[in-house]
Amino acid sequence: MGVTDKVWAALSSMIKLEDRVNRQAEAMKTQQQKIEDLTGRVIRLEAQLELLTGAAIIKKPGGG
Repeated sequence: MGVTDKVWAALSSMIKLEDRVNRQAEAMKTQQQKIEDLTGRVIRLEAQLELLTGAAIIKKPGGG
């Protein structure tokens, strides 16, 4: 294998590696967005649960 072939093989490997890294970065961005969306949903559910729990506690003494 000549020097040119070795250089070409090294460049090809580097380009493939860069492509894999870019795809992985995009996948991480997608996962991060999903995590942030789920976090927002959990926060809203917690707020609703607290409101419903507070309303049930307030109604219980007066309604019983």
